[in-house]
Amino acid sequence: MGTCGGEGRVFTEQQEALVVKSWGVMKKNAADLALKLFLKIFEIAPSVKNLFSFLRDSKVPLEQNTKLKPHALSVFTMTCESAVQLRKGGIAAAKETTLKRLGASHLKYGVVDEHFEVLKYALLETIKEGIPEMWSVEMKEAWAEAYDQLVSAIKAEMKPSSTS
Repeated sequence: MGTCGGEGRVFTEQQEALVVKSWGVMKKNAADLALKLFLKIFEIAPSVKNLFSFLRDSKVPLEQNTKLKPHALSVFTMTCESAVQLRKGGIAAAKETTLKRLGASHLKYGVVDEHFEVLKYALLETIKEGIPEMWSVEMKEAWAEAYDQLVSAIKAEMKPSSTS
């Protein structure tokens, strides 16, 4: 539980400091940034909308969907908080039960590697736009590493149940 996922990769103190500092700034606008994140995802990969039952048959514009905003905020916050906790307790700081639930739900809804890559790209772009004055190559690498380790932990839990 205390390891940091991802095959021997290390999340450094400097990366941790960049993530912690930038998340501290982004927290104030987390809801707006989260919605931007998901709008960016759907712009890049429109078919991803079909993974969300509450979006499939919705005629409401995405920005006004009452279920998208809280879901987006939940995903964005959990991703950022997990990144902040990475060095303290390993990515399992997201809680092992949470990782198991995320793994199971991502498997159930058909999330594949390409979806994680789209989210990573959209996340990095959203952070870059959210804190342009702080953005740097080092910041991008810090967030990319934190995200990769979270995804690695979620993928480790994406196993079909043995009772099927």
